[in-house]
Amino acid sequence: MKIERQSLSNRIVHAVTAMSIFGLFFTGFGQMPVYKRYMLNEVPFMAWTADYNITLWWHYFFSVVLIGIVFYHLTYHFLRKEFDILPKKGDVKHSTEVIIAMITGKEEPPSEKYLPEQRLGYAFIAFWIVVMIITGVVKTFKNMSGIDLNNDLIFWMAHIHNLGFFMLILGVGGHLAAFLFKPNRKLLPAMLWGKICSCYTKSRHIKWEAGIKQSNEVLKRHGGDEACKDYKH
Repeated sequence: MKIERQSLSNRIVHAVTAMSIFGLFFTGFGQMPVYKRYMLNEVPFMAWTADYNITLWWHYFFSVVLIGIVFYHLTYHFLRKEFDILPKKGDVKHSTEVIIAMITGKEEPPSEKYLPEQRLGYAFIAFWIVVMIITGVVKTFKNMSGIDLNNDLIFWMAHIHNLGFFMLILGVGGHLAAFLFKPNRKLLPAMLWGKICSCYTKSRHIKWEAGIKQSNEVLKRHGGDEACKDYKH
């Protein structure tokens, strides 16, 4: 008894974004460099991690992938006018209430398609991705022949880029840590296969009108709300 929560497009965007960010993290650390210091380059097939030019090339590659998928993501949802992942007024308060309820085991306040902490987390990660892209592009221009940038600009772009690097790690870490809470684990399959349990939707995402409508249609074929009588998320 499942309904669609995430479209194929959303799942592809999520997977490509995760892959590119991981690639940027890995190659970014390689620019410091740390892999030769800790002998990662001595591991079979990992000798390239100590080569600055190779890690830089891969860093550029993952940057292009990330910029491309961000452009696609924004264009796709803007044209379809789908903005339900954006933060809303009261999300900080609502998010606090949801987290406290999960910790204490009390009943959660009703949520929409996305939990308030999901919307806040999305905004946090999206903001720092944009910062990383802008500062990264400026840093790339610095390496191009014939372009002479102001030293102060280069200095600040480098430091903001490094700040964004660690803030993005913090954001991704918080995103993954959300699955430490048992109720959130039911959302994970939706990013892999796109489906979510109808009973879960009706018990936790009551304010998601489209989801509730789908759930009612599915449950109608399986005995109605009685099918969710003993369901607990």
